Amino acid sequence: MSDINVVVVGSINMDLVIFTKRFPKNGETIIGNDFRRIPGGKGANQAVAAKRLGANVDIIGCVGDDLYGKELQSIFENEGIGTDYIHAVPNKNTGVAFITVNQQGENSIILSQGSNSNLSPKLIRKAEQVIKKAHVLLLQLEVPVESVIESVKIAKKYKIPIILNPAPAIELNATLLEHIDYLTPNETESKQILGRDFGTNEEIINTLKGIGVKHIIVTLGENGVVFNNHAEEIIQLDALKVNAVDTTGAGDAFNAAFGVSIAEGKTITESIHFAQTVAAYSVTKSGAQPSFPYSRELDA
Repeated sequence: MSDINVVVVGSINMDLVIFTKRFPKNGETIIGNDFRRIPGGKGANQAVAAKRLGANVDIIGCVGDDLYGKELQSIFENEGIGTDYIHAVPNKNTGVAFITVNQQGENSIILSQGSNSNLSPKLIRKAEQVIKKAHVLLLQLEVPVESVIESVKIAKKYKIPIILNPAPAIELNATLLEHIDYLTPNETESKQILGRDFGTNEEIINTLKGIGVKHIIVTLGENGVVFNNHAEEIIQLDALKVNAVDTTGAGDAFNAAFGVSIAEGKTITESIHFAQTVAAYSVTKSGAQPSFPYSRELDA
């Protein structure tokens, strides 16, 4: 059994995915191809990806008292993920994401939060003991920001490294950002969280460093990653070249792999290399969680 403990606070959804040659225009109906029902949500995705990479994982989140909620709980248990802090909310639907994937592997997503909006600071405080034992805490923004802030407070109390994937992006205040060890936005999110535009990625990184974020990792899709390392150098790494089938969940695969590697004591550069490998693997398969590799697959 692994001695690395990862705790994820975040959303739990059922993804309803339709594949099509192209996205419809406004007001247009088109005929799609395959339809799939796939477990998802950024929190759930990161939990599954981290578990498959060998970590001990607990997830803190909410589901509805419906069939999707029961099915998702069962999936976590089958993956070996701790579910003691998943709360079933009465009379509320489980979160649902409607995802369209075109033939280039690009996706468009509409999200219904459902029970994810019921993850309160009070429920986070009930999970303090499991957060206390974590080697890294993974956060996103598909749950109420007050609960993200509460999670940060508890993690800082016990000196747990914090990774915040600021998606979906909202403007964040400096009081939250100054406590984040690793911030992992894409280019669009990096501008939205500060509420203004920037000229270069270097300017984004330096601005966020000035607020207090220790490390900023801006993901650039097919153009790779730009980040500041432990020596405070700004470095860009190229993306790995693969034939993309579906990019859904690639960011979650990246964040989970990065978190596992950081928890293992690897450097930020080593952890990003590993995260890029896992994310690249994931886009060669359809769906989010079904595409996440086990460690043995990466070795092969």
